[in-house]
Amino acid sequence: MADMPLEHPTLSLRRYGASPGSHAHGHYQVLWGWDGALELDVEGRGARMTAGLVAVIPPGARHDFWAARHERAPVRCFVLDIAESALEPLAGRVWSTDPGLAHLLRYFDSRGTEPLPAAAIELLSASLWAGREAASALPRARRPIDWPRLQAWVDAHLDASLDVAALAAQVHLSPSQFAARCVAERGLPPLAWLRARRLVAARRLRERGVPVAEVAQRCGYRSPSALTAAMRRAGLRP
Repeated sequence: MADMPLEHPTLSLRRYGASPGSHAHGHYQVLWGWDGALELDVEGRGARMTAGLVAVIPPGARHDFWAARHERAPVRCFVLDIAESALEPLAGRVWSTDPGLAHLLRYFDSRGTEPLPAAAIELLSASLWAGREAASALPRARRPIDWPRLQAWVDAHLDASLDVAALAAQVHLSPSQFAARCVAERGLPPLAWLRARRLVAARRLRERGVPVAEVAQRCGYRSPSALTAAMRRAGLRP
């Protein structure tokens, strides 16, 4: 769903946790690290946003946020949503802000949910240009894949019709990104890795004496004969 046109800049202090999945906006989004460390991914490039770092996300760029699991306190960042074409030179860049800006952000934090005056937001917007000379392009990001978690999810859904897109969605990657990472980190293309998981589950069930027809159904095979053929190809006794 497309964003509604942004009429006025808005500033908010947001809490982050697990990834909500990638998304995009029709306007610029400026992110300031405030409390804790937030992982940022913008079109495959990203940074670990800690206090004092600022990044500019351009309109239409697919991006995602997630907090590191070891963070004990809430991870918070200031987010400025703004339709300002003058930010184009800073799009997709990250840098350290002037230390003096922390006083302004601390003031914003103290106001809680109170609306901020337009002049305050304008002052914050203007401060972006103070550090533009030090801005650098976001580096290539590699979102870590939690393979044990993904494997557990797959094993619990073997009776479903799974494909590469379904696997990629579980780890918030595109199908092509996930396919490349699966080969690099597991040594198998996604569907081959999925077939291996089906065979592992099928072998365990057969060793427990579960009938072939039931195993085929529970492990996602079209028929008992498809299961037995797959097991024979893998050198396993049906």
